[in-house]
Amino acid sequence: MRGKYVATGETAMSANAFLPVALILGYLLGSIPFGLILTRLAGTQDLRSIGSGNIGATNVLRTGHKGLAAATLILDALKGTAAVIVAGYYAGPNAAMLAGLGAVLGHLFPVWLKFKGGKGVAVYIGVLIGLFWPAAVVFCVLWLATAFTTRYSSLSALVAAFVTPIFLWWFGHPALASLFAVLTLLLFYMHRENITRLQAGTEGKIGEK
Repeated sequence: MRGKYVATGETAMSANAFLPVALILGYLLGSIPFGLILTRLAGTQDLRSIGSGNIGATNVLRTGHKGLAAATLILDALKGTAAVIVAGYYAGPNAAMLAGLGAVLGHLFPVWLKFKGGKGVAVYIGVLIGLFWPAAVVFCVLWLATAFTTRYSSLSALVAAFVTPIFLWWFGHPALASLFAVLTLLLFYMHRENITRLQAGTEGKIGEK
């Protein structure tokens, strides 16, 4: 992060004052329920009434609309990236990280949907892209490798998220490592039911109906 954003003059003086705004900005962007919006526009049934009931791309896929699922995945990632870039541009790396945290919290607990959102994988990746894109590449490679080996989407996300803070710390980004340690804990919490099913051997595999 160091050296990525340069704040000078009035921007530098107001950077600390902008931190709460960055968190709120990130939350508001993250709370946009693209999966719910896109499926409603397409005329499908309420996304919260099918599958897992969450608003993420995996549940959108259960509607049978692969294009909508792909669009949801991209837009959910981009809202995390946008939050980081906007906050970082105006107030530097600390604001960018807070905006990233806010984006994930907004996606997981959107006020508009009574704090019942998605599981956060796409927005997690989007925040990674905005803060340190090589880590996002590592995340995606690990996800794909685990998915190819096990065919468990949830396990793939958990493995990739577990490694991400370690990767960031190893490559000299302790602040980002700390942030993503927190985000990884949130991801594990949101996947607690998946973890239970994985332990019981009842978790659905990729491609299964």
